[in-house]
Amino acid sequence: MTAQTQAHPEEDKAVLPGYSSLLLAVDSSDHANRGTLEAIGLATHFHARLTAAHVYAAKLHDARFRQMEGGLPEQFREEQELERQRDVHDDLITRGLSIITDSYLDQVETVAADRLPVERCSLEGKNYRELVNEANSGRYDLLVMGALGLGAVKGSRLGTVCQRVSRRSSIDTLIIKDPNCSLSDSPIVVGVDGSAKSYGGLLTALSLAKAWGSDVKVVSAFDPYYHYVAFNRIAGVLSEEAGKVFRFQEQEKLHEEIIDSGLAKIYQGHLSVAQSIAADHGMEVETVLLDGKPHEVINRYLNEFKPGLLVLGTTGIHADPELDIGGNTEYLLNDAPCAVLLSQREYQPQVDRLASVSTSWTQEAEARMERVPSFARSMARMAILRYAQEKGHTVITESIVEEATAQLMPGHAGEAMEEIVSAYDRGELRRQPDAPQVMRWSDEATALLLSIKDLSLRGNLSMRAEKKARTENSPTVEAAHLQTFLHDDMPRGDFQPGTMAAA
Repeated sequence: MTAQTQAHPEEDKAVLPGYSSLLLAVDSSDHANRGTLEAIGLATHFHARLTAAHVYAAKLHDARFRQMEGGLPEQFREEQELERQRDVHDDLITRGLSIITDSYLDQVETVAADRLPVERCSLEGKNYRELVNEANSGRYDLLVMGALGLGAVKGSRLGTVCQRVSRRSSIDTLIIKDPNCSLSDSPIVVGVDGSAKSYGGLLTALSLAKAWGSDVKVVSAFDPYYHYVAFNRIAGVLSEEAGKVFRFQEQEKLHEEIIDSGLAKIYQGHLSVAQSIAADHGMEVETVLLDGKPHEVINRYLNEFKPGLLVLGTTGIHADPELDIGGNTEYLLNDAPCAVLLSQREYQPQVDRLASVSTSWTQEAEARMERVPSFARSMARMAILRYAQEKGHTVITESIVEEATAQLMPGHAGEAMEEIVSAYDRGELRRQPDAPQVMRWSDEATALLLSIKDLSLRGNLSMRAEKKARTENSPTVEAAHLQTFLHDDMPRGDFQPGTMAAA
């Protein structure tokens, strides 16, 4: 499974992923040399292809030489001699840089020895741009590079090439920050925040931990102090009248007593989900809930715990589609004392797994669900949970149940469900078993119907499917009745035969 592969959200257990093709950036620096050892180890374990790459800039040197021609001694500035010097310089630079590149790549082959073959890749141009283009070519699923190159000076933590490549790479990127640390001999720390990429990173960490026999620590961080600071700042600028309108004291109490404690529950829930995912694979992970500015408290934890590797989603739970790297991830990439794996892999745990630790139902909502016939209750509950999570609700009320029903079911189907509920309430279905009843839908047919995103189209097709089922004297609408009217180009969510879930 490659870095961009994700398990289906409704699978019972996500498969632990690996890597199939690695790109290794080399320049014979200490960090790159450690990266070589780690890349060879990973490629060997996952039976992956390994390509070593080095970028040289012959054209850049050529342009710089022309800029310096004005400073040459007088005897070298005669036109004929100057042309000769240009030819000599171009030849020496091109051949020289090519020889250096070959030497770097030879070094990787020597270290790999009999363990695996190494493919060679010489790139000419601007270093970060050529490396990004190669990494994003579709031929690789992991890039390994050093945080610093040959230009490192005392106090440097992250080179400019690494900074530029890491935020532009579309594949998993492993940044080596300590040349003396063997990743396979050290614990792994994973940061989770409820995002698909953080859970994808967790799967990668579990896979690496199994390969290396390493311990895994899962951390989650939230900031309960922000609102206290913000409200006190606001208090200093609000007039008395504005304070009354804003209802400052009530707002502050709301955040201190409800929102902050709610945040703690949410982030503790992320850790519980991480534990359950690890348990699926017979693994135990230690979880740590941290409070404070996330990048600050996680970095403090890293310095105390001293792991070999930190795994982070490239972007987090609050990312917008245009974001290249999350704020906390960027801070930790720069500040973390250990290697950092920026994960692009995504994984979304099952709805019921997330709901078990992060979502609760009010008594009224539970009572409302009890009125739903047993044959449809499980499916309806799952659909409402998904709806609530998409809307950001962690407490499901009766009004949310009604909202979800209206949104997720076609108009006539919603009315039919209400008829069924009312009939059950009145006992009519039990008293009159032979009376005509509302036509039922099979689980697969319902799931397929709910996978249609366009609500008006969904309603139209549901009626067509019912008509077809009645024409065939079928007491139940089956998936095949609906499938007749579906086309490949219709906008639909995920649907897998045999499941009761709809995207």
